[in-house]
Amino acid sequence: MDGSNSYRFFSNTECEYFPCHKGGDEDFNCLFCYCPLYALGDKCGGNYEYLPDGVKSCMKCLIPHSSKGYDYIMSKIGEVINSAKKE
Repeated sequence: MDGSNSYRFFSNTECEYFPCHKGGDEDFNCLFCYCPLYALGDKCGGNYEYLPDGVKSCMKCLIPHSSKGYDYIMSKIGEVINSAKKE
């Protein structure tokens, strides 16, 4: 990466959980360590599942950690903002 897009990618190889998802590669992006689309529930577009206790699990999702993850999240961030607006 040449630095011109450094705001789009961060890889914390020193993290004790790195990589936190199986299937990640050397370009694993940690920028969205906690996915901002989690709050969209079943409308996030990721590879999620709901556990028997009702908790949403994103362990099989690599969207926020992929090379196109930044663009995808930015394309949906308006939905997160709108979901938080006071009616």
